[in-house]
Amino acid sequence: MARVQVSDNESLREALRRFKKMCDKEGIINQSKRYAYFEKPSDKRRREENRRIRNIKKAQSLGPNLFGQ
Repeated sequence: MARVQVSDNESLREALRRFKKMCDKEGIINQSKRYAYFEKPSDKRRREENRRIRNIKKAQSLGPNLFGQ
C-alpha cells in the first residue's frame, strides 16, 4: 500500500501528486480495475499474450546493444 509522509513545509497538492505517482508505479489503480469485474480465463490469456508480444517487440526495437548481445 502506498503511503506518503507530508512534511511541514510541503503543500497538500505536492503530497497528493507524490501519492498518485506511487499508486501508478505500484499498479494499484490498474489492479483494482482488473478485479472490479470477472475476467474470463480466455480473455486473461489473451491479455497476457498481448503483453508478452508487446514486450518482445519493445525489446527488439531497442536493439541488441541494450542487453549486451
